[in-house]
Amino acid sequence: MRGFDAATAMLVSAFYFWCLPDLAFGFGTEYPLLIVAGSLLLPATGEIFGLYEPWRGRSVFSMFGTYFASWLTTVLLISAFLVVTQSGYIYSRLWMGLSALSVLAVGLLARGLLYGYLRRLRARGRNIKSILFIGPAANAEQTRQRLAGMPYIGYRIDRTIDYDRDDQVLEAVVQLARESVFQRDFDEIWLSFPLSCGNTVKALADRLIGVPVNVRYFPDLSDVRLLNHRAAQVADMFSIDLNYSPLHGPARIVKSIEDYLLGTLLFVGFLPVMLLVALAVRLSMGRPVLFKQYRHGLDGKRFKIYKFRTMRAHSATDGTRQAQRNDPRITPLGRWLRRTSLDELPQLYNVLQGRMSLVGPRPHALDHNAFYKDMIVKYMQRHRVKPGITGWAQIYGLRGETRDVGDMERRVDHDLYYINNWTLGMDLKILALTVKRGFFNPQP
Repeated sequence: MRGFDAATAMLVSAFYFWCLPDLAFGFGTEYPLLIVAGSLLLPATGEIFGLYEPWRGRSVFSMFGTYFASWLTTVLLISAFLVVTQSGYIYSRLWMGLSALSVLAVGLLARGLLYGYLRRLRARGRNIKSILFIGPAANAEQTRQRLAGMPYIGYRIDRTIDYDRDDQVLEAVVQLARESVFQRDFDEIWLSFPLSCGNTVKALADRLIGVPVNVRYFPDLSDVRLLNHRAAQVADMFSIDLNYSPLHGPARIVKSIEDYLLGTLLFVGFLPVMLLVALAVRLSMGRPVLFKQYRHGLDGKRFKIYKFRTMRAHSATDGTRQAQRNDPRITPLGRWLRRTSLDELPQLYNVLQGRMSLVGPRPHALDHNAFYKDMIVKYMQRHRVKPGITGWAQIYGLRGETRDVGDMERRVDHDLYYINNWTLGMDLKILALTVKRGFFNPQP
């Protein structure tokens, strides 16, 4: 796909250069040089984001998100270069816009079509990688069932070896693997053992090092409490991050670009609405217009959150008592603002500050965090990412008052699902559903 992406960028840009009559004549080498630079830069950024890694086991949304991140980074780098060199005036804005958007559309369309074709092909039993599975019988059966439920990823266990620790069995396993691989009986060897069987895994790995196929180790972490996990290498030592968040590295860059770009557009777009709401709050409830309160953010650090005020002034003895349905402290205007989520709009400023994201786990009051963190083991894992104006839990109706610990546990489970499975497409879906359910179908 590297060559395809480079060729797409070059051909699409050249096509618009040829189609726009004002550009085809009278220019020197500026346009051809930029076309070549963009064609080389797109696959280069794709390498950084892992765009060309194997597709097996990846979702189409993950693949689209990676391509979009590579495309957006390329566009931003070219734009920054033109600004720094003050050469942007040379190029037609129409040409650059049409070229960039068309390259994005062609890249996404081609990947979507190829992904769908490969899924159908593998579901019919073609383009399949055959697996030799070595490990406890229970692990083999569990893995077989999991693969059977996802035939489109293209893996199938064709042979299993129920392994024990006897040295003679070890040698027999290795001999069988070596003989079978030359007969092309399988394409990969998968090992699956509990972490307590480290010596077994080491012995197998040492003896299988000469086998010319990919050997994968799947640690059995079923008895380990996980948020998310990944393999890593620290100081040349192999490690497994047991509560790793996917919002690191390139993913964090993409989410930051999303927050600042969309956050700025939304802030400017909703500014007239915010001014009208501020005026309505001022006239109906007086000062202050904004409600300010400290919340926990990324890594548990405190920040000041902003909302439009929806309640009448109440005594200090109320503390941070949650608002309840038909709460007498909430004014009629405040009730409408809460139903439509318009009271959350000032948090766009928190997003531009870098304290919040457009999408993420909703930040709770400090007293609520202190109460629930000891009752729900995974509760504070929500703060591994920036809190959001809206989130996965909110679009499923888990918002507002939590009547018991069970309500909060369900909210936390949804938040952790979001953290574990984040993609750019997931964020866009949440934002779209927030608008639909907040403004067009407000909750009572």
